[in-house]
Amino acid sequence: MRFTFNFPDLGEGLEEGTILEWFVSEGEFVKVGDSLVQMETDKVVADIPSPKSGTIVTRYGNVGDVIHVGSPLVEIETEGAGKELGSGEDTGENAERVENIQEIADADTQGIVKADQPIPAGAEPEEGAAVVGTMEVAGEGALLAASDEGSGTDKPDEGLRKVLATPVARAMAKEMGIDINNVPGSGPSGRVKKEDILNFKSPSMEMSGRAETFKTEVEDVTYKPLTQIRKTIAKNMLHSKHNAAHMSVFEEVEISVLKEVVTRYKPKFADKEVKLTYLSFVVKAVAQALKQHPQLNSQIDTENNRMIYRNRYHIAIAVDAPDGLVAPVIRDADRLSIFEIARKIGELAQKARERKLVLEDMKEGSFTITSFGSIGGIFATPVINYPQAGILGIGRILKTPIVKDDEIVIGNIMPVSLTVDHRIVDGGETTRFVKRVMEYLSDPVSLLMDE
Repeated sequence: MRFTFNFPDLGEGLEEGTILEWFVSEGEFVKVGDSLVQMETDKVVADIPSPKSGTIVTRYGNVGDVIHVGSPLVEIETEGAGKELGSGEDTGENAERVENIQEIADADTQGIVKADQPIPAGAEPEEGAAVVGTMEVAGEGALLAASDEGSGTDKPDEGLRKVLATPVARAMAKEMGIDINNVPGSGPSGRVKKEDILNFKSPSMEMSGRAETFKTEVEDVTYKPLTQIRKTIAKNMLHSKHNAAHMSVFEEVEISVLKEVVTRYKPKFADKEVKLTYLSFVVKAVAQALKQHPQLNSQIDTENNRMIYRNRYHIAIAVDAPDGLVAPVIRDADRLSIFEIARKIGELAQKARERKLVLEDMKEGSFTITSFGSIGGIFATPVINYPQAGILGIGRILKTPIVKDDEIVIGNIMPVSLTVDHRIVDGGETTRFVKRVMEYLSDPVSLLMDE
């Protein structure tokens, strides 16, 4: 029996995805839950698992092709191929990963179930739940990371997995007479890039001198296709600028006391494998200040002529991951201790670096913090993570002369930049919120007083 598996809707209004890598070849046998293909959408990069066991008869699309939701991905010959999804007889890891994914087979999926985590026994799947693998970048309204260059479209030999490579690298290898399968790739998942071809030397190339000639010819311009994620970044930034009235204010807060606290407790946190940073206190200060200034924790609903005030304080933090900026969320930050916040920041940063963030890590942020000063920069005008009402930027901490008790002393100044949607927040409320955050940071003990 032949079964056609269509590209499922992974949620969040997905319309299409780009094929990044095929994990199977035509004629290959797959089991339920085996990864078929890696797809990049405007929200996530995910491995799509097989909903049935059987032999891959046909693959639709090559690496780099755009596939629309509901269009065929593969055809699977299932006759005599073992147990299928929903039989209730599969056991072990595969059964745990693919339980409750019959919705995929119907190609009418909308929700998300993380396939890299077991589904609890007796749990009800979300309506129209689909299955995805580990998400690498994500986020409703989050700042997203760009993926690597696009990949080539040559069809692999039967029974062999094609080497990952960019279109430019494939063209260069063909022109230079290089077997691309012999070239070590430096890109993600071992993808061969232009630089790998230029740096690869074989005896025949050295004799002919073609490598140096070709290198000169191709260095003038490099073309890279827009990824689904990069298109979404551009769309979200313009959407924020066009739909929110951005206003920014700048301040400086003296944090010598906070610096002493961080210095004193950093070794104790390190003993528990948790890194204590200033950002932990900033997250706590913002969460506490939002409770007193709810306008900053709201959004405007013009279609229904109302304001939506968030009663929970989920703080998104911008993380500089290897492939770009992502904004995972610390949920209920007001209820967490400094230690718990520091541990959560470390966990999210590690997952971002390893490209293991999942959709749940990115959802429902109500306010965003971006700490650009950890890299460089004093002040900036951050772009609102729409439809949130505000975003706080933290600049590079500076040692500078200040006046204290009518004397000039060396102070430690943390620059802060706050951008708000001026339709939601007036100037007075904006400055009162900044002032409250500054009070918490200049006197960190006060964070405990307003619990």
